[in-house]
Amino acid sequence: MENNNITFAERLKHARENLRKLSQSQLAEQSLLPISSIAHFESGDRKPSFDNIKKLSKALNVTTDYLLGQTDNPDASSNDGKSQIAFRDFNNLSNYDQQIAADFIKMLANKDKN
Repeated sequence: MENNNITFAERLKHARENLRKLSQSQLAEQSLLPISSIAHFESGDRKPSFDNIKKLSKALNVTTDYLLGQTDNPDASSNDGKSQIAFRDFNNLSNYDQQIAADFIKMLANKDKN
């Protein structure tokens, strides 16, 4: 799990600095998050909620999948939005149900690989 946090921190910083040429302050303003949160997310000290990941991806115009390390393509415009829709209500689920949903998606993604 910690590896995912490092991936997220690295992806967030890369998208902010290299893809969008924004300062932490500018990203904070565009995402409506405190600048201290941006700094904590980029350092890996804090893990963002899914709601905050969505705010950051929207402000950076990258997919949540890119920020989470699920794809190497940051281009939000190439995403048909299905992954965003699939997880729209994810935080409304219990921890148990979130795990079931995550396991189910992983199973579907791997079904043709076996």
